[in-house]
Amino acid sequence: MQSLLNEHVLVLNRHWTAVHVTTARRALVLLYGDHAKVVTEDYSTHDFGSWKELSLAAESIKMITTPTYQLAIPEVIILNQFHKFPPRQVKFSRKNIYIRDNYTCQYCGRQPSKEELTIDHVVPRSHGGKTTWENVLLACVRCNTRKGSKLAAEAGMTMLSKPVKPHWLACSQFHVQAANTLWQKFIDSAYWNSTLQE
Repeated sequence: MQSLLNEHVLVLNRHWTAVHVTTARRALVLLYGDHAKVVTEDYSTHDFGSWKELSLAAESIKMITTPTYQLAIPEVIILNQFHKFPPRQVKFSRKNIYIRDNYTCQYCGRQPSKEELTIDHVVPRSHGGKTTWENVLLACVRCNTRKGSKLAAEAGMTMLSKPVKPHWLACSQFHVQAANTLWQKFIDSAYWNSTLQE
């Protein structure tokens, strides 16, 4: 049950905008305290009482068991009062570059160990390239050595994707994939990959 309580739950503000990712434990506390409601596939919302009843009929394998009832782990909750929007800045850090590029070399597509990955400048610093979201990407040691201080095209290489500043949620401290189909209703690929202005 401990691991189920650590499941990720998407949190929406009262305007139905994704603002956070939390644990199932915290989501259930918010639900029980009447600070949030569970959102289901058909966009209906449920307070603790109706979610408890719905859990009786649910075929979810993600259930926690209490001494008197079973409760399904919600996938998405909506806060009753919170109306603010998420922070729009993503910290430019080595960790967030690794998360953005999915720990994958952006030239050969390999996912070597963290120690075998380096940060490459698309336009090398020797050519005036800056250290910005749009000019750095992950490269394995082999590809970075092959590219050297050239542009990728000059080295006969191509990038798998163009480096961009990621959306705040993609680099949140609860970094998770938006593979959950219910999450996709609130966070589509354009939302995840949109470039944010400074």
